[in-house]
Amino acid sequence: MRASHSPIESHAANDRAPRWPCVPLAVVALAVFVAGCAGTQPRPYTADDMKARIAADQQVMYAGQEPVTGPITFYEAAARALKYNLDYRLKLMESALAADLRDVSSHEMLPRLVASAGYVGRSNDSGGTSIGIEDRQESLRASTSEERYRTLDSLGLTWSLLDFGVAYYRTQQKADQIQMAEERRRKVAQNVLQDVRNAYWRALGAQRLLPEVDGLLARTQQALAQAREAETKGLAPREQVLAYQRSLLDAVYLLTERRQDLEFAQAELAALMSLPPGSPMALADTPDAPLPGAVADTAQLEQVALEQRPEIMEEWYRKRVDLNDIAIAKAQLWPNVSVTASAQYDSNKYLYNNHWSETGLQVSLNLLRLLQLPSLNRAQASQEQASDMRRIALSMAVLTQVRVGVLRYDLARQEMAFAEESLRVDGRLYDYAKAARGTALGSDLEVIRAEGRYLLSRYQREAAYADAQAAWGRLYNSVGLDVFPEAIRDHDIKTVAAAIQQTMAQYERSEVLQPPVETPRAPATP
Repeated sequence: MRASHSPIESHAANDRAPRWPCVPLAVVALAVFVAGCAGTQPRPYTADDMKARIAADQQVMYAGQEPVTGPITFYEAAARALKYNLDYRLKLMESALAADLRDVSSHEMLPRLVASAGYVGRSNDSGGTSIGIEDRQESLRASTSEERYRTLDSLGLTWSLLDFGVAYYRTQQKADQIQMAEERRRKVAQNVLQDVRNAYWRALGAQRLLPEVDGLLARTQQALAQAREAETKGLAPREQVLAYQRSLLDAVYLLTERRQDLEFAQAELAALMSLPPGSPMALADTPDAPLPGAVADTAQLEQVALEQRPEIMEEWYRKRVDLNDIAIAKAQLWPNVSVTASAQYDSNKYLYNNHWSETGLQVSLNLLRLLQLPSLNRAQASQEQASDMRRIALSMAVLTQVRVGVLRYDLARQEMAFAEESLRVDGRLYDYAKAARGTALGSDLEVIRAEGRYLLSRYQREAAYADAQAAWGRLYNSVGLDVFPEAIRDHDIKTVAAAIQQTMAQYERSEVLQPPVETPRAPATP
């Protein structure tokens, strides 16, 4: 049988229960407030913090790179830029982050399963008395049915239709944002490839010409010193000597200006490949590959660009994201259906049942929110029109880029042909000046002039070839074609370079960039 306890014994038992801490709550609150204020004081970074941060950042910049073991080809330079470029790596991380956020959002569609446990207490007994409604007389003496100190445990499952609908549309948005991040990654990779194409061929021209430019500059400075000595000693008419010096100074200026352009190209290429400072960089000096032929079918290129450009695809996905914002607002107009089920426990010994289960179903609807429906419908129509117009305007800009790219490449090919003809003529003039060199002061000047013109023509030819490659790269980029494997991190530089070379060769041989030219049929014989 259950043992009975008198009220005095129950009261004594409650008195023996654990008490609240003796420290006044005001003192505890004051201590927490002071600690919080102290933690919000600004603390600037120190010089040691900056040094540590810089060292850590530099270690991350150049970590895990394959060493340069030989001359770098164009495709290896593109592979290094795509594999180690920090902007591209950032876009990869953004794609991974978008995928993780999608997974987090998808879990919000699940019901909520909440487990809780707690301890509650009070300084005195709860309870009360009863009085009659009619006579207002006390019918019971004061009593309690609740212990002062008790523990509470619960495990509850809750599912809301409104939360499910909002989470569903949020998940759709996150899925589209993954696609948008992927399109941004594609665009960064295409831009990196274009920048490498712009810098590589100029850097290769620098590698070819810098030794000769330095040698000519040294000979020009020596000839200038001789001219000054001749002016001082009066070995030649003053006007002739000054004109000679003026010509030499003009040659030095032109050569120095071209030399700076060449050095900048090498530094830019090293930065694109994320090479550590001071790393040796030698480019593979192979014969220049012939330029692709002229593009015959611009309309086909425009069609491919409208299908492939990452910016257009990103804008298309953005439209669905924006429309899902309206869908979420409409979902909040639904009746909210909430289903609950829970298991409860209370250690209160006065309860007849310390364990019990609860279930519930609740339907609620904010009637005033229904007034938003017409405005939401108008906002949806306006949003859809604005998204379509933004995409159409972007498509028009893409078509313009394709047409300008085709025209620019045709002009670059013409400039290349002119530069090669100029180089051939200046080469013959340089050979003639060397053969006609005499002992007079002016003959050395003519040789230096001819060599300077010849080197300048070589620079212009290298620059024209680099410009033609850059124009072809811009045309390639305007179409939005991809040239790299999906998992760049999983392959070494040689593998990525071979994949880029193979893909580019396939595109250049395909009908996308080089459509076949129809041969005229022979007239039928009668």
